[in-house]
Amino acid sequence: QVQLVESGGGSVQAGESLRLSCAASRNIFHTYCMGWFRQAPGKEREGVATIDTYGATRYADSVNGRFTISRDNAKNTLYLQMNSLKPEDTALYYCAGGVRSFPSLCIPKAATTLTDRGQGTQVTVSS
Repeated sequence: QVQLVESGGGSVQAGESLRLSCAASRNIFHTYCMGWFRQAPGKEREGVATIDTYGATRYADSVNGRFTISRDNAKNTLYLQMNSLKPEDTALYYCAGGVRSFPSLCIPKAATTLTDRGQGTQVTVSS
């Protein structure tokens, strides 16, 4: 099991940006599908973005073009750059990781089912 610790959440105005970070306790990016998912009060969890072992990225339609997932292998850190934030992006954001048999299975909808996850970081966007 790997420990994942998120940081970087906060309160911003609509249109502003935030960058979330997720520090992993060991080097897992060469074997793990990594992703971010979020959960807003009263709503189901939503997979936001994933990056597979080859570095291919995929996004939910709701964030495509505004969010960018990336990783720094040397720092064992995953990132989520969030631009043009909207009030509907307000949620608790989780970093998650797990093994997938094929990179094609590393998709945003699968982010909520990845085995290892952090405690979450709150993002609040006001209008």
